[in-house]
Amino acid sequence: MLKKITQKKRILLVDDDASVSQMLTMLLESRGYEVTTACSSKETFEKVSNKFDLILLDLILPDEDGFNVCRKLKECEAAREIPIIILSAKILHKDIIEGLYMGADDYLTKPFEYEELVARMEAVMRRGSMFRNGNVASVSERVIVSELRRIIDEGSMTPFFQPIFLLKPFKLYGFEALCRPKTESMLANPELLFKAAVQYGCYHELETVAWQKAIEYAAGRLHSEVLFLNCDPYMVQSSNFLKVKSIFNKSQINNDKIVLEITERSAISDFDVFYQNLNKFREEGFKFAVDDVGGGYSSLESIVETKPELVKIDRHIVTNMKNDNFKRSIVKFIVSFCKENNILCIAEGIETKEDLESVIALGVDAGQGYYLHKPSPKIDLCEMDKVVSSF
Repeated sequence: MLKKITQKKRILLVDDDASVSQMLTMLLESRGYEVTTACSSKETFEKVSNKFDLILLDLILPDEDGFNVCRKLKECEAAREIPIIILSAKILHKDIIEGLYMGADDYLTKPFEYEELVARMEAVMRRGSMFRNGNVASVSERVIVSELRRIIDEGSMTPFFQPIFLLKPFKLYGFEALCRPKTESMLANPELLFKAAVQYGCYHELETVAWQKAIEYAAGRLHSEVLFLNCDPYMVQSSNFLKVKSIFNKSQINNDKIVLEITERSAISDFDVFYQNLNKFREEGFKFAVDDVGGGYSSLESIVETKPELVKIDRHIVTNMKNDNFKRSIVKFIVSFCKENNILCIAEGIETKEDLESVIALGVDAGQGYYLHKPSPKIDLCEMDKVVSSF
């Protein structure tokens, strides 16, 4: 039997379905909760305030995608500390991941047992109270968000560049730009930095600054080389993605020398917008690559979705491949697929002479890794000439 809630807690229920909203309201009020309802994104932001203990958010709203609403709530001063549980009929793994990346604290698929809903609500609110009562956890989160904002606002990042070489004949092809934040905090780890940016709704801003830094430095230093920029699917489907093109207009790098490398920090939630934005960039000469191919089903799915001009073979497959028949078979398949579809394949994680010999023998087009050259904050084409001559 469901437990009656002794202390009245305030819930903001966001759902476009009036019958579902009415039923949930009656259920929750009978358990001692105080419920306020909203049926759209507009109404949600009109009603939201820090008086609420929890937000229950459906993903299907009449005026805006629920994922975007979740992200905006985490950016909103009045709501950023309120826990969010997404209630949705979307049961795909990628939708659940997307919701959690957008800042949701939990994700419950419909239909669900009401007892489970209440149990999850209480668990999430217990965790949320830790951040709202001024204890250590709250301070820690606020410090992270504050430092993340500082990095973005001050552009406190240094671009590093790792060269990519064509293997047969051996010559310089381009550079992958990598972001290194200037901070002493845990955000010094780039992976944690970008995960935090996605979680707190400022990934687009962070990646844009990283691109700007890389382009500003690379412009004028590159000749015919290609520049690779990491790009999350979430950024591609963002309503602001097309505005990002303006940062290339001021540079001396031609669009056909830019490769946007699709990473998998988050899943694609709006395929129509994703394809539309990809095509608009392609029309202006940009190319796309898919990262970490062979590392799992999702990377193969990304190839189908993106139809890239380039793919990058996962470093975990490339490293120590010489004596591993399974790894070699995977690379053979990827190389064959790429040749058949006119895609340039690049091996990441070349750490030894044996790794290099293996990928060349299997017909991989290009490669990068510490054995060839480590990432550097400088682009020195004279040094690259020496590297080429040494091979």
